Amino acid sequence: MFRTTLTGLLAHRLRLLLTSLAIVLGVGFIAGTFVLTDTIDAGFTQSFAADADKVDVVVTPKDKAKDEAEGEAEDDAGLPQSALAAIRTVPGVRDAQPMVSGDAPLIGKDGKVVGDFPTAGVSIPVSRIKITAGRAPSAAGEAVLDKNTAKAQELAPGATVAVLDRAGERNEFRLVGIFDVGVDQDLAYRGAVAFTPETARRITGAKGFTEIDVISSGPSPESLRTAVAAAVGDDARVVTGRERADEIAKRNHVDTSYLRMGLLLFGAVALLVAALVIYNTFNILVAQRMREMALLRCIGATKGQVFGSIVLESAVVGLLSSVLGLLAGVGFGAAAVAALRGLGTDIPTGTVTLSPQTIAVGLCTGLIVTMAAALLPARQSTRVPPVAALRTQVEEHTFRTGVVRVVVAVLLAVAGAGLTAAGVLREPGETALLTVMAGGVLTFFAVLVLGPVIVRPLSALAGWVPARLFGVPGRLAVDNSRRNPKRAATTTVALTVGVTLMTFMSVLTATVRATVGGELDKQFPADYVLSAQTGTIPLSVADALRASRELATVTEFRGKEATVNGREYEVGTVNQSAIGTAIKPETSSGTMDGFGSGSGSGDVAVADYVAQDLGIAVGDTVTVASGRTKVSLKVAAVLRADVSLLPAFTIAEQAFERHFGAVGDAQILVNAADGVAPERARKVVDAATAAYPAVKVGSMTEIRGQFDDAIDTMLMVVTGLLALAIVISLLGIANTLSLSVHERTRESALLRALGLTRPQLRGMLSVEALVLGLVGAIVGVVLGTVYGWAATTTLTQNVSFQLPAVQILIFIVASGLAGVLAAVLPARRAARASVVGALAAS
Repeated sequence: MFRTTLTGLLAHRLRLLLTSLAIVLGVGFIAGTFVLTDTIDAGFTQSFAADADKVDVVVTPKDKAKDEAEGEAEDDAGLPQSALAAIRTVPGVRDAQPMVSGDAPLIGKDGKVVGDFPTAGVSIPVSRIKITAGRAPSAAGEAVLDKNTAKAQELAPGATVAVLDRAGERNEFRLVGIFDVGVDQDLAYRGAVAFTPETARRITGAKGFTEIDVISSGPSPESLRTAVAAAVGDDARVVTGRERADEIAKRNHVDTSYLRMGLLLFGAVALLVAALVIYNTFNILVAQRMREMALLRCIGATKGQVFGSIVLESAVVGLLSSVLGLLAGVGFGAAAVAALRGLGTDIPTGTVTLSPQTIAVGLCTGLIVTMAAALLPARQSTRVPPVAALRTQVEEHTFRTGVVRVVVAVLLAVAGAGLTAAGVLREPGETALLTVMAGGVLTFFAVLVLGPVIVRPLSALAGWVPARLFGVPGRLAVDNSRRNPKRAATTTVALTVGVTLMTFMSVLTATVRATVGGELDKQFPADYVLSAQTGTIPLSVADALRASRELATVTEFRGKEATVNGREYEVGTVNQSAIGTAIKPETSSGTMDGFGSGSGSGDVAVADYVAQDLGIAVGDTVTVASGRTKVSLKVAAVLRADVSLLPAFTIAEQAFERHFGAVGDAQILVNAADGVAPERARKVVDAATAAYPAVKVGSMTEIRGQFDDAIDTMLMVVTGLLALAIVISLLGIANTLSLSVHERTRESALLRALGLTRPQLRGMLSVEALVLGLVGAIVGVVLGTVYGWAATTTLTQNVSFQLPAVQILIFIVASGLAGVLAAVLPARRAARASVVGALAAS
C-alpha cells in the first residue's frame, strides 16, 4: 500500500502541486512571521550586546527599573552629583560617564516646535554615542542631532539649531554632528538632541542623572559591580553591562511577541481556508478514485489499508508542502526585512535564518492541518464497495439534507444569534465585543454546516443574470454549480472567510469614521485647535484671538491636577460663555443648565467613569484639594466621557480661578467668523501664536484627515494580510474546477459532440466559477455586514452606522472576477481535450 500510494502521487504530479500549494502559502505565512520576528529579535540582541561590550557596570536610580517595567515616566530627580563623584573614587574605575534625559523641544524652520511630542534632550557617553557624521559635542554651545530628525529638517553639521529649555526660553547651538539613536525606540519616535552633560541638565531642567556608565580599568564586571554598589548605597541599582543588555532585550522581546501574535492570527485564518481547500480536494479525489479503491479492495486491501493510504497521501502532501512552506517563509521573512530596511526604519535586523522553533512549528502545523483535513474523506473512502470496480463511470452522489445537519445548524445558529444579541444589548465594552465575536464564530459554523442546503438557492440567485446573458453555456454552468451542493459549499466557504473579514473591517472602519466625525462636529465644532507641546498656552494668546474681528468664538480649556475624595484626577474648566454654545456636552444624568452661574457656581460636572469609580451621583458632594486649597463641590451633572473632551472634573470658570489662581490654557478652540476666508483666519491665528514656538496650531480638517489616514492605513494593512486567505480560496476554486474537468471528461466530450464550441465550453466553466465566487461573496458580505454593525455597537453608544456600499460592491464584483480568473487554466485544459479521445477513454 505504501508503494501504491507513492506511485499514485508521482503519477499525478499536477494534482499534487495544486493540492499542496494552499498549505505552502499558509505555512509560508506562519514561518515568515517567525522569521521576521526572530530576525528583529536577533538584531536587537546584537545591538544590545554591542552596547554591553562598551560598558562594564551600569548604575540607575532604584525606581527606574520599576518605571520601565510598568511603562511609566522616569522621575527626573535621578542620580545625584554625589553618586557620580563617589563612583569615580572607587578603585578599578577607569571612567564614569553620566547620562541625562529630558525634554528639549527642537524649533523647526517654521518657527514652531517639531513633532507632536517634545524632542528629547540627552547627554550620551562618548563611548556609547554612535556618530554617523561630524563629532560628539565637547563644549557648552555644541549639540548633535539624531539622523532622522536631521534628515526631516534638512540639517547638517555646521548649521545652527534652536531648542526650548525648561522655562520655554529659546537657546541656540552649533550642530557639530549627527548620531544614530540605535535601538532606543523612544528617542527614535521623538527625535533627540544631544549635549554635554552640564548643558543637558540646564536645558532639560533634570535634577540628576538617569544613568551612569562605568568603565573598568582591570577588575571583572562582577567584582566592580560589588564595589560600585557599596559606594552608591541603597538608593541606586547597580548591574553589569551584560545584565543591563539582557533586561532591555527581554523587554523588547515582549514587544515583538505582540507583533508575532497579531500576524499569526492572520496566518491562522489562511490555514483555516487552506484546510477547507484540502478537505474539498480530498473529497473530490476519493470520489474520482472510487474504481481504483474498489479494485484495491478486490485484490485484498482492507478498509484500514484504504483508510491508511489516504492518510499517508495526506501526510506526504503535508510534509512536502510544509518543507516548501518553510522555504517560502524564509522568502516572505526576507522580503519583510528588506522592506523594513528600505523604508529606513530604526528597527535593527539580524541575519535571516530558520530557527529550530520555526522549523518545528512549520512542519507540525502543515502536517496536522493537512492530515486533519483529510480524515473525513479518508473515512468516506472505506465505504466504497468492491463491486464499484465494475462501474465504468464515477457515480454522482445525490445530496440529502439529513435531520442531524439541520438540528446541528439550528442549534449553532440559535446560540450564535443569542450571544450576538446579548453582546449588542450589553453596555459597550470589551466583554460585549468578545460576546459578539463568540456569536459570530458560532454563526459562521452554522453557515458552514448548512452550506450545502443554502448553496442551491444562492447559486440560482447569483446565476440568474449570467444564465440569461450567456445562453445555453450560462444555463449549463448554473446547473453545474448546483449539481453537487456539498462540494460547491465547501469550495465557496473558503472564499466566504476572506470576504466576511474584509467586509467586517470595512463596515467597522466606515462606522467608526462616521461616528467619531459626527461626535467631533457635535462636541467641538471648531475650525482651529491650539495646543502646547510643553507647558501651557499663555493667557495672552486667547486675549489676542478675541481681539480679532475675523474670529467668531474662542474657547479655552484649563486644567490642574488635584485630589478628589483622596484620589488623583484632573480638575478643569472651560470659559463660561462656551458652555451651551460652542461646547455642548451630553449628560447621562443631571443637567448643565445654569452651570457656573448664580447658585451653580459651586457645582461640578463629573465624567461617567469617574462617577462610577468614586461611587458618586448627581447631588452628592465631593472634596477637591490642591496644595493648600480645599473646597467642597456639589455634583450637578454626570457627563458622557466617550463623547466629551472636558476634564474628568469640570468646575465653573470663576470658581476655578478662585481656587487655583491664574493657570495657562491647555487647549484653545477657535471658530472663524462667517464670511471670513479660511486662509485669512489661519493667518490671524498664526500671528497670535508666532511669539510662542511651543504653541502649535492645527485645523479640524487636518485632525480629521490624520484620523482618516490612520483608519485607511489600518484597513489597508488588514486587507493586505487577508489577501493571502483570498488567494488560497481562489486556488481552491481552481483546484475544484480542475478536478471537476477531469471528472466530467466524458460529459464535456458529449457536449462538444452535440455542437458546443470550444469557446462556449470555456465560457461555461468560467461562468460556473463566476457563480461560485459570487455565492461566497454574498454569504461573506451578509455575515461581515451584520457582525460589523454588531461590533460597532459594543464600542460606544449612539453609533452612526455607515454601510460602505461602494466597497461592498467592489468585494462582490472582485470575488466574481477572481473566480473567473481561477477558471482560466481548467477551462483551457477542458477546451483543448480531444472529443474522440475523451469518448474512447471513458
